[in-house]
Amino acid sequence: MYQVCHVVHMHDEVRKQDMFVAAIVVGLVVGVGCFTPLIFGMNLARKATPTSNFGHAGSLLLGVLLSLVILAAATIACVMLARDLAVPFVVAEAAGLIAAAIAFGVTKQLGK
Repeated sequence: MYQVCHVVHMHDEVRKQDMFVAAIVVGLVVGVGCFTPLIFGMNLARKATPTSNFGHAGSLLLGVLLSLVILAAATIACVMLARDLAVPFVVAEAAGLIAAAIAFGVTKQLGK
């Protein structure tokens, strides 16, 4: 009886670790994906003319707003679906966004 309970307990621990890793991977993907609206806003700002309705700042702020909406929606969904995985998800989400920003900046500097 003890061996069966021990095997079941070990299986639950492995499943929890798998879910933990999955939350981190999904958080990284969402974080990197949240950088896309920022690039979109920057490209819109480059195309803006002095007489355009949206302007430079409006395009950039739209990108920031869309990025924050995606971050918040993903975080709320994670909290509602799997509250115990929210912390690793959010930390991975932030790390993915920061990594994407650093990679974008480095590639822009090396491209010059």
